[in-house]
Amino acid sequence: MAEMSYRTALVTGASSGLGRGLALWLARRGVRVFAAGRRLPQLQALRDEAQATGVTVEPVELDVTKADATLERIRALDAAAGGLDMVVANAGIGGTTNAKRLSWERVRGIIDTNVTGAAATLSAVLPQMVERKRGHLVGVSSLAGFRGLAGHAAYSASKAFLSTFMESLRVDLRGTGVHVTCIYPGFVKSELTATNNFPMPFLMETHDAVELMGRGIVRGDAEVSFPWQLAVPTRMAKVLPNPLFDAAARRLR
Repeated sequence: MAEMSYRTALVTGASSGLGRGLALWLARRGVRVFAAGRRLPQLQALRDEAQATGVTVEPVELDVTKADATLERIRALDAAAGGLDMVVANAGIGGTTNAKRLSWERVRGIIDTNVTGAAATLSAVLPQMVERKRGHLVGVSSLAGFRGLAGHAAYSASKAFLSTFMESLRVDLRGTGVHVTCIYPGFVKSELTATNNFPMPFLMETHDAVELMGRGIVRGDAEVSFPWQLAVPTRMAKVLPNPLFDAAARRLR
């Protein structure tokens, strides 16, 4: 898929981090970007930064934890824009959920955002994309979704859901003209990782991660994983016997 084949795109979680970076990356390549998130002042600042360089980013106040409202808002944007060419489900939250001190409130918050919110975002205009025979769905998962990381049961599980959801969509949508890409970032400098109090190997700069995401999306890749130094061993961990994985995971917490 060529860069100019995208006229419009919606990016959730665009007030900071990867979402903000990807919104600008797309806008600088001629895409009309709807940048969605809960924090309107940050989105307005993003709009102003884009305007200063002659590109278009339109702020959209959106809380993906409110699934029904999310569906309605995205469908309204689709109609107003003459059809969204791309929908990026990037909004997500982290946080530890150690089983010995498990908090349902924290678990529920992660599920509402990373699972229900992402699924609602991706489902909103999928029927319309199929009818138009064009479109691109992008889900931002995580390398943490390949196995259950110690102390991160809810986060790992939420990203595992999104990865499997995207995979099934990809299989079902083959031949329809609708493309599906799942992104698997490792550790990237952002508000999300700034609160981590544990080692983050191969921590990437946001602009480097965004470049890899953007190029992979434009190529129409089914999956984009980075950095490779972390992606390779993480994928290999899927085939480790449980006793070996459990021992390694305990040492990494």
